[in-house]
Formats: sequence, structure tokens, C-alpha cells
Amino acid sequence: MGRLLFLSHRIPYPPDKGDKIRAWHMLDHLAKTWEVELGCLVDDPDDLDHLPTLRGRCAAVEARPTGTRRQAALRAMLRARPGQPLSLGWFHDVRLRAWADAGLAAGRYDAVFVYSSAMAPYAGQLPGPRRVLDMVDVDSEKWRAYAQGASAPMRQIWSREARTLLDFERRMALRFDQTLFVSAAEAAQFRALAPESADRVTHVDNGVDLARFAPERRGANPYAMPAIVFTGTMDYRPNIEAVCFFAREVMPLLAGRAAFHIVGASPAPAVRALAELPGVTVTGPVADIRPYIGHAAMAVAPLRIARGIQNKVLEAMAMARPVIASPEAFEGVRALPGRDLLVAEGAEAMARAVRDVLDGRHAGVGAAARAAVLAGHDWSRTLLRLDLAMQGEPELTRVPA
Repeated sequence: MGRLLFLSHRIPYPPDKGDKIRAWHMLDHLAKTWEVELGCLVDDPDDLDHLPTLRGRCAAVEARPTGTRRQAALRAMLRARPGQPLSLGWFHDVRLRAWADAGLAAGRYDAVFVYSSAMAPYAGQLPGPRRVLDMVDVDSEKWRAYAQGASAPMRQIWSREARTLLDFERRMALRFDQTLFVSAAEAAQFRALAPESADRVTHVDNGVDLARFAPERRGANPYAMPAIVFTGTMDYRPNIEAVCFFAREVMPLLAGRAAFHIVGASPAPAVRALAELPGVTVTGPVADIRPYIGHAAMAVAPLRIARGIQNKVLEAMAMARPVIASPEAFEGVRALPGRDLLVAEGAEAMARAVRDVLDGRHAGVGAAARAAVLAGHDWSRTLLRLDLAMQGEPELTRVPA
């Protein structure tokens, strides 16, 4: 059994939101065949309580708190350099870098796995052990989308971040033996932006915990009337924009036929304000998200800015709920629109899809959704491609994509 250095920009446990879900499943899978040493940053002090779980799975754990968001932002500004993305400074930690450098200099590792491009500087220089980078998404494209339509000075700041981050992503892809993305579509987009690295770019699809998110594990009904649910971390800009759009533009078209429940931690002020609208509930954090998904008449994902594969879509599909997604939220999901889920763009189309579901016009879509994720998003199947990437297998197409 070889020894693996696993580096992550966020502690990968508990797997309670997007990036941590993917990181945990990858770490847990790799720990079956590697002795894993984990180096990670911790942005939520409460997550330090979960270190015993990680230490039980890993040979060693080095977890460094990042401090408050304000401290991280100040660190990013102080480390700002011409031509360098600000996000690198946000994730810089001197002690974690020294720990990783010491292990690499001692030749302790047979391979290095880096989760998130922001952690690439911790992986040392070539030559060295095999190195695999999971960028997950083309993150620079998110900043480009933020810049579009924004006013000064944020338009200039986000445009700069998009430009400098893409340059950094391209350089890192050349330094690693393999670069992974969360879907075939995301990998194809990066190949188009970085053709010089096309032969070392591939993807490992996101999965969903099919045992946990199962229809029979939905618990007690938290709703008093037919409910539409949106789940996610509610201080994240794309989620904020999505629920504001749905609450303010779609809900008035539904004439009170269903309530809209926004379920997730850290609701921003703009999200909390939506609770004043008729038929809108903002729960904040909940102990178990499954009852809110499993008893909803449907789940919605009206995101306008979305990268990779949306876990909120996969989880609702796994619980056999009808899902109405924007084209952006649908990207990367292995499903057939109209059969496994509904794709709608704009307030009128989304309201029409909601009414159709409420009227029983898509009675089979929930069962079809569950079948689709069983076929295309089972972690035990998707992570076979991760094994091949770690082994340096040149023919990743041997495993169905």
C-alpha cells in the first residue's frame, strides 16, 4: 500500500455541502488502497470536532484553521501580487505549506492528490511523485460570469480574477500529471481554454450517496401544504440569486398553490428578507435535510450561474422527487430532460413546469430520476475513474464515462 498526500482547501468532513461532499468521497475511496496523509484548511471552527473521524481514516491529519472570513480576505489582499489571483492568498497558510514541504522533501509520498486548484502551490515542484489535481470546476469561468453585468468597481475586480485565475489554472495543469474535472462538459471546456494540456485532462463524475438519499429514508413530513424546496448553503452568491429569482418572479405566478421552502445554513440578509413574502419560508440550518427533500412536491434549482454538477439536483433525484432545473443547473447531470427531470428557463417556463407537476402531468418523473442517478451517479462506479487517474492509466476510456 503506497502513501498518498491528500491536500484540500477545506476540511472534507462532515460531507454537508458541495465541495466537501466530493472531497470526502474521494478521500474515503482512496483510503481503501492508500495510506493517506491529509493536509487541509478549516474555515469553520465547529468542523474541528470531526478530526477524530478523519484521524480514524487517515495515517496522519494536519488541519490548519483559516480564521474568520475577514481575516482570510485581509490575508488575500496582503499577499496580492501583479498577475496573481487573489484567491491564492485566501488559501495560503505558512504552517500547512511547511508541513507539506517537509513530507515531500523527505520522499515520504508515492503520490500526491490535490483537491482544488488553490491548493496546487502546496504540492511541491517537479520532479517528484505522481501528482493529480482535481480542479473540480473551471473556477475562472465563475468569476467571468460574476463580472458580466456587474458595475464598477466589482466588474474590474472579478474580470481580473477571471483572467489571472485562468492563467494560473493553465500553468497548474501543465505541472500535474493529470487534471480532473467534475463532468465531461467541464473537462471539455477547460480543454478548449487550455489546449496545451488537453492530453492530461479528464473527468470524474460526481456521485450521490444513494443509501442515505433514498425515498424510504425521508422521515417525518415537515410541511403543512404542498411544498417546493430549494436546498444549499445560503450565503453563496449563485444560491442567493436563484432563490431571490424564484421567490420574487416565479412564486407570484403560482397563485398560492404551493409554499416555497429555502432550506440551508447561513442565509444571507437578502435570503432572510424573502421570508416576508407570502408563501416563502427560510429555515436556516436543519438537523437533517432529507425530510425537506423527500416530502416536497418537487425540488427546484433555478441557478443562473452554475459550475460542474449540482449536488442539490442529484440528492433530490436520488430521493425520487421531481426536479425542475435551469439549463445551467442541469449541465453535467446524466439524465434525460422530460423523462428524468424537467429543464426550464425563465420565470414563465418554470412556473408552467411547477403547475404541471402539481397537476400530476409528470407522475413518473420521480421514479425515473432515481433510476437515472442509480445508473449514472453511483459513487462506487464514478470513482473507478479516479483509481485509473492515480495509477497513471493512459486509457481512462476503458471505464464508461
